[in-house]
Amino acid sequence: MMQPNTIGKVEMILAMMLSSTIGVFVYESGQSALNAVFYRCLFGFMFLGFYAWMRGYLNASKVTGKEWLLMLAGGVTLVLNWCFLFTSFSFAPIGVTTVAYHTQPIFVLLIAALFLRERFEAHNWFWVLVAFSGVLMIVDPFSSGWSENLLWGIGSAMVAAVLYAITTLITRRLSHIKPHLIATVHLALGTLMMATFAPVQEVPAAGDHWYWLLALGFLQTAVMYILLYGAFQKLETPMIAVLAYVYPVATVMVDYLVYGNAITPLMTLGMVAILFAGFAMNRNIRPFQWGRKAQTC
Repeated sequence: MMQPNTIGKVEMILAMMLSSTIGVFVYESGQSALNAVFYRCLFGFMFLGFYAWMRGYLNASKVTGKEWLLMLAGGVTLVLNWCFLFTSFSFAPIGVTTVAYHTQPIFVLLIAALFLRERFEAHNWFWVLVAFSGVLMIVDPFSSGWSENLLWGIGSAMVAAVLYAITTLITRRLSHIKPHLIATVHLALGTLMMATFAPVQEVPAAGDHWYWLLALGFLQTAVMYILLYGAFQKLETPMIAVLAYVYPVATVMVDYLVYGNAITPLMTLGMVAILFAGFAMNRNIRPFQWGRKAQTC
């Protein structure tokens, strides 16, 4: 029988693999970003809400008024984050925008330091510089093949990363509330938000797009969240941070296998810079520490 730690790793990897296909399902649905977000929220709320209700996770009797406000604020930033992320898929390759989106761990630390007065080690500014140098390498504005669409795609993904970082910091203050309840509230709020301004009247009544949208709500939302929360309960934070990098790496592979989007050497270098910078900041790696150790030997 597998140990809980091993089960947690499997759940986390499966959740990240499901996340890596989100862009494909959004693109193949043929719907606008706003409509894709609306149906992700609607179907995700139906599936995840039913699961959470069956498991008794929707008990909100101990949630205070302030916590409800925080949950709703986190829901707004989460849904807006999806709007910008799904928009980025229309302008740039899914793999590239997803890696740019993975600057979110860096924004979490920066926002926490600037607005919540959390400690921010001075050496982390080096990794911030490395990450944004990676973004510059991906966009490559000095290349003859530079595209304004690529810039819009990367920009939208990074706005989404900032919004997701805010969601993370808000949700971190609700650590004693069942995450399934938080996610269900977020999806319910997202359904109401998007129903007011998503052009759902443009969605055909019949067609294959419904399969993609239903799967987006069921697989990439409900099932993914269930696996993710299961993993969170079984794994230490450092392991969660490391396994989270399966998501952008797998997305690059999916983008290449499904759409044949080739990545240039400079883009590859830029993506490696972003991913390693985020990893280094999560693990509090000090730049050049190996060199200093070697000199003191």
